Amino acid sequence: MAKIIVLCCLIILAAFGSVNGSSKKQEVGFYELKKGDISMKFTNWGAAIVSLILPDKHGKLTDIVLGFDSTKEYQTNAPSFGALVGRVANRIGGAQFTLNGTHYKLIANDGNNTLHGGPKGFGHVVWKVKKHSNEGHTPHIVFTYYSVDGDQGFPGALLATVRYALIGNNQLSITMKAKALNKPTPVNLAQHAYWNLNGHNSGDILSNVIQIFGSQITLLDSQLIPTGKFKSVKGTPYDFLEPHPIKSKINGLANGYDINYVLDDGVGYKLKRAAVVHDPKSGRVLELSTNAPGVQFYTSNTLDIKGKGGFEYKPFAALCLETQAFPDSVNHPNFPSTIVSPGKPYKHYMLFKFSTN
Repeated sequence: MAKIIVLCCLIILAAFGSVNGSSKKQEVGFYELKKGDISMKFTNWGAAIVSLILPDKHGKLTDIVLGFDSTKEYQTNAPSFGALVGRVANRIGGAQFTLNGTHYKLIANDGNNTLHGGPKGFGHVVWKVKKHSNEGHTPHIVFTYYSVDGDQGFPGALLATVRYALIGNNQLSITMKAKALNKPTPVNLAQHAYWNLNGHNSGDILSNVIQIFGSQITLLDSQLIPTGKFKSVKGTPYDFLEPHPIKSKINGLANGYDINYVLDDGVGYKLKRAAVVHDPKSGRVLELSTNAPGVQFYTSNTLDIKGKGGFEYKPFAALCLETQAFPDSVNHPNFPSTIVSPGKPYKHYMLFKFSTN
């Protein structure tokens, strides 16, 4: 039986055609998709979204994703612009956890904690371009990555896949999958695009009107690690159950938003609404649906970096809506489990609908 499992793993790896450290490394490049009024650019460094261009209410085309001009800049992408982060997105407290009686110590890269999978997490590696089609009704690109047993301290070999596809009328579908090959392991993949619906170089997003379909948040300690408890958003600066401008509530916080919302429609594979964002200046609207239990709302609170065209991105220059499992789930038995086992693959869906109003 062990020989059969090893053989199956080798067959899968051969199909993916890329193993960490192998001689089949791909060059880092840019790849494009276009459908109707929407066009996008990606890089295989971190399987990242580089740009998304679509018209405003007057028909003017603008890039609404923060990022860089060159692939070299993405290889030192400290903010994780547009990246597919993992093996476990968000934070793991103390950079450690215990699974099935075995204690695992991870590589800390956020004080004493692990953030977005560690210093060489999935957002900081080269992915293989498995498929790329800019033709037909569904232009799409598929990236794959093989993570070895012990990568950043995590147990088990893992095959990760992300598929970006332009569908329907100005819609972006993102499908994230992962297979544990030989051991149970935590998995929590997230898409880390920085959105500014008025344009990546237009200033801050504080006038954006946002609605988040989560009536609770996961409470955090001083290191932004969940305590394991939940709190109602009602009557707090986190209450976006009805649409509000971000600037109308952000002054009630010390450093802006960086918090996980518990989405209201429960856990499962049924897509549910996570958030709606409207930029009054451009008229652009972003609607996000997902099957994930949570969404991290982040307002780029400490951003200070030069981006596309030499533009200086400053705090609040963009917002992130990272659908995800709850942060530090592996250390909180009362949170939905993030453990993926051989034969029980991980699936995470996001659907963005763009329009004008």
